Amino acid sequence: MNWVVRAIAALAIPVVAQAQGVPPPAWLPSTERASAWIEHDASVSLARHGTAAAAHSAQALATGSHEWALRLQAQRRQVQDAGAPSREWQAHVERPIRVNGKAALDRQLGDVELDLARAQLGEARHESARALADLWLGVLAGRQREALAAQQVALAEANLVAVQKRRRAGDAALLDEQQAQADVGDSQRELITARTALAKAQAALHTRFGAQASADQQLADVSEPGWAEAAWLNRVLEEADAIKTRQAEWQRVRLTAARARADRMPDPVVGVFTASEARGRERLVGLSVTVPLGGAYRDQRSLQLAREADMAESALEQMRRDVEQQARETWADATGSLERWRLSRQTAALAADNARLMQRAYALGEADLQALLMARRQSGQSGLVALEAQVEAARWAARLLIDAHQIWDLEHD
Repeated sequence: MNWVVRAIAALAIPVVAQAQGVPPPAWLPSTERASAWIEHDASVSLARHGTAAAAHSAQALATGSHEWALRLQAQRRQVQDAGAPSREWQAHVERPIRVNGKAALDRQLGDVELDLARAQLGEARHESARALADLWLGVLAGRQREALAAQQVALAEANLVAVQKRRRAGDAALLDEQQAQADVGDSQRELITARTALAKAQAALHTRFGAQASADQQLADVSEPGWAEAAWLNRVLEEADAIKTRQAEWQRVRLTAARARADRMPDPVVGVFTASEARGRERLVGLSVTVPLGGAYRDQRSLQLAREADMAESALEQMRRDVEQQARETWADATGSLERWRLSRQTAALAADNARLMQRAYALGEADLQALLMARRQSGQSGLVALEAQVEAARWAARLLIDAHQIWDLEHD
């Protein structure tokens, strides 16, 4: 039996590890910073206020909406041949009473309302985390794009120097120098475009989260997922805030339908009263019970909510399928983008080497100007393609971690 226990424990260790949070990759902000930014996001603050409101709503439902009512009545009775009129009054204190299990159902409804608000808060945090990762990677990508554009400017300027040397040696025409100068202008224009995109990415990150990426933080290698697809998919379905929200909505509609069925028996109004009659010589004290008579409206309302509960259950099942489909697509995008980045990185390295070799060959008179300029442009284009592939790989890797609630304390939602 001992070996069975050890085997079960060995199988359980990876599951427990996956259920816990992991440190975020080096190219993402730390948990402390990211959690603070997410909590101060406007959408999360809105959902947090909704949770506080739901807590008050739960207390109100537990207390009930029925309240005591005071009813006063005064009258003057004139009896013929009886002398002075009799001034009489009545005082009623009454209150509806929840019957047929309605108080318990209201308490359950309050609890479900609170669960729904918490699920919506978790969903807001999840979407905010996705937005933070996207904007953060946008800034890092903008920096890489600016550095790549600066490298291309330096390469174009080196090409111009080589052309000028050959022209002074009488081995190049003025037209060649002008084409090289135009190529420098093109590369400088691309650098300005990259700087503009970086400024816009930084502005978007700061506006949404008040965040700023540290100057030394750069994109780095993206590693393979740390778990199998099936384990990750189970984790996502277990932690999906959208499913939790839809499930809480279904529970709320289901309990509302049960409350409507219970409400087919109306709540009686129970009260006590006292009265003074016959010139104060008669005092009355008594109890009163008022019972509303239910009709077709209550029956049809109960049937309507029962059908709405069926609709909510179907919507929950549809949400589960949608989340599973999106999760499978995310996994495919993550693994595919990782492979595309590896291939494009190799292509970019080859193009960069080719540009350097072509520059040397041109300086030695073994290549023409068009081949030199073409090699520079191909190097720049391949570098951009590799950068975009790296950003996509990082973006999908971050999505894997966020959807599984593995980083930034999202596992506590």
